[in-house]
Amino acid sequence: MSNPGPGGYCAILTYKDHEKIISGGDTDTTNNRMELLAAISGLEAVKDTQNSEIDLVTDSKYVVDGISKGWAESWRKNDWRKSDRNPALNPDLWERLLNAVGRLNNNVNFIWIKGHNGHEYNERCDEIARNTAIEYKNKIINSQED
Repeated sequence: MSNPGPGGYCAILTYKDHEKIISGGDTDTTNNRMELLAAISGLEAVKDTQNSEIDLVTDSKYVVDGISKGWAESWRKNDWRKSDRNPALNPDLWERLLNAVGRLNNNVNFIWIKGHNGHEYNERCDEIARNTAIEYKNKIINSQED
């Protein structure tokens, strides 16, 4: 898919022998927005952790570094400006992600894995997100034909 353009995201939540798949997309988005929405939708779907730690596994360095290196917190403290004073991208989604992590008492471990490298859940999420992106692309095509 083009970037920006139609895109999809997916999160797979697992707990013991339970699994929940969350996916969505947009007709005009970027890969970074979809990566953020995958993390957000997964964390927002967590009901009660009883202060257990959550492992958020992603192939997005953008998401992992934004949280783990404290970039998003710094951007928020600086009115969504980066250290070079330029606007931070996607402040609406970074705000949601920070709030989701805070709601879970900051008990979220952000773990980066290499994409397309055989990780079962990453491969499944990628396939679901690609299929969702195609659905959103088809929505554009269908609306242009009407």
